[in-house]
Amino acid sequence: MKVQVLQENLQRGLSIVGRAVATRSTLPITANVLVSTDRGRLKLAATDLDISICAWIGAKIDEEGATTVPSRLISDFVAQLPPTTVSLEVPQNGRQMRLECARNDSTINAMDAEDFPRIPEIRDGVTIQFDPKALRRAIERVEFAAATDDSRPVLTGVHLKTDGTRLTMAAADGFRLAVADITLPESPSESIEVIVPARALRELSRLVGETNEPVEMRVNPQRTQVLFAMTDVEMVAQLIQGTFPNYNQLIPAEYGTKVLVNVDEFKREARIAAIFARDGSGIIRLQMAPGDAGMPGQLTISARADEIGDNEGKIDAKVEGEGSKIAFNSRYLQDVLNVLTGTVALEMTSPSSQGVFRPVDENGVSEPGYVHVVMPMFVQW
Repeated sequence: MKVQVLQENLQRGLSIVGRAVATRSTLPITANVLVSTDRGRLKLAATDLDISICAWIGAKIDEEGATTVPSRLISDFVAQLPPTTVSLEVPQNGRQMRLECARNDSTINAMDAEDFPRIPEIRDGVTIQFDPKALRRAIERVEFAAATDDSRPVLTGVHLKTDGTRLTMAAADGFRLAVADITLPESPSESIEVIVPARALRELSRLVGETNEPVEMRVNPQRTQVLFAMTDVEMVAQLIQGTFPNYNQLIPAEYGTKVLVNVDEFKREARIAAIFARDGSGIIRLQMAPGDAGMPGQLTISARADEIGDNEGKIDAKVEGEGSKIAFNSRYLQDVLNVLTGTVALEMTSPSSQGVFRPVDENGVSEPGYVHVVMPMFVQW
């Protein structure tokens, strides 16, 4: 193999596929990047056997070929090179890669490309087109609610289900639930219901953040793998097998108290309270008081820890219904506020029932397409 490629393009490609490189594996070659020529371009690929990422970059191909080299080594090396042309050369035996750039001449020990795990190709199956901004927004609003504990594998993923031109994403970890809708340009040829690993969607969100191009999702006929494709990047992930819980029954249809509050103010006071909450079981208390005689309602955010002290912050709010109180895990509260902007509505029926967060428009009307449910903490008031 003999190839010439721009340093900035090679660095960007290595950065993209490096997210899929195995960090701990019994298969040493999965710590490598597959470097190969493919239809007049340079192809980079990496896999940890659960997620595979491929990137294609423009290059001058003098000789076809393929090899694998340690991901971290070549990424660190290329990142330090000057922004000029890099020459890659691999002899017929494929045991070393020679790199030349400006006045640098290096060799990196390589492993045979034939031993690299096969990257799945999904050419058939149900296909969906996404607007990249809508896709990224939905992922960011949902994926953080997925479980990190493998005791219930289905909860480590995000449930995707289509209904006509609507795709719904949902994630839950037993303590919270996030549900977001995406409007599709057109209905898929058949309905889809799959569970995608949350980690795969996190990586996809990063990839989508660098493009304004449509993203294509394709699920193989066996419903075991999913492909997300852009012009120069593809990611394949193994789907999680199992039945996702019926989460609709966890979203209350009614509420006794509804408080509307500015997200930025709420977020600021929650961050302040979190400083005290981290030494007090991680609990933040919320108290809602309706307005009176033309005065606005009030939301009080507090936290206390016996060993260090306490904190209480107040912000103006529109409170509908009765005054109430509820306590949340500090991290869960901050997580949902971090993905919202403008105004948020918090709905609840009692201190022992779940709190429901919804974004609202400037008229106080709940925006369709997103809901977040958090289970309360039981505290002594």
